[in-house]
Amino acid sequence: MDAVQVEVLLQTLIAGILLGGLYALIGIGMTLIMGVMKIINLAHGELMMVAMYLAYWLFVLFNIDPYLSVFIAAPLMFFFGMAIQKYLINPVLKVESILPENQVILTVGIGMVLANLATILFTSDYRSVPVEYASDAWYLSDFWRDSPVELSLSVPWSISFLFAVVITVALWFFLTRTDTGKSIRATAQDMDAAVLMGVNVERMRLITFGLGAALVGAAGCLFIPIYYLYPALGGRFTLIAFVITILGGLGSTVGAIIGGLILGIFESLTATYVGMGWAPVGRFAIFIAALIFLPGGVASILRRQRLGK
Repeated sequence: MDAVQVEVLLQTLIAGILLGGLYALIGIGMTLIMGVMKIINLAHGELMMVAMYLAYWLFVLFNIDPYLSVFIAAPLMFFFGMAIQKYLINPVLKVESILPENQVILTVGIGMVLANLATILFTSDYRSVPVEYASDAWYLSDFWRDSPVELSLSVPWSISFLFAVVITVALWFFLTRTDTGKSIRATAQDMDAAVLMGVNVERMRLITFGLGAALVGAAGCLFIPIYYLYPALGGRFTLIAFVITILGGLGSTVGAIIGGLILGIFESLTATYVGMGWAPVGRFAIFIAALIFLPGGVASILRRQRLGK
């Protein structure tokens, strides 16, 4: 490859990594809920859409930067998620039904209600947050004068990626170093054993759903300087989170991180070398490939490696 081709490839890979970092944050939220509650939250993207509207109106009404709105929207989404779990999902879980997936159907309904409420309240117009740095970029030559290639990185994408990394590290610390985090992991691994060890499983479910909503809410705030906002946006990100959950392995947070990065890089490569309109097709292709050739997701590979040692 010549220098231009190398530069395009590196630029594409970097863009994919930045995108994958944000995708991973979305996927972790769904994966946590899946691991503890054993259901797929199909209102996941709509929760992200709600957080994006929160960030949008905080910017419009109070001129709060979207990245600062993370510290407002994420806690609000945490309590909103807990309320959904306590007052909507928990009652359905306790009802005997011929459809064991009735709680999944409920999340579909919740997503539809949220999307339609957003349409009624805010219309279906496309909105954006006109931050001053939206079109800014920094260049590799600014730090390395003798660089053989000229790479540029979008400032909003870079900031969003760094925020995503910090949030992911904080989540890892919470899950591995705190009693509540260890209880959540124990509930995900074996609910019956967790109950016998004195873990309040119902409380862990509340916290987990709230945590999943907070994570996807934070992702929404990180996406708002980059993406247009409209009420039907949620469906797209629900699908992305679902693909990441399957690709990473059901219930595996590490798998969700790796799956998000894989999906981001794959979409970026597809958009560059095939065409922008083919990125969703690439998403479906990697989803089908994971179901056929890697049904256990990335988590199954990690599990085999641990057992091999």
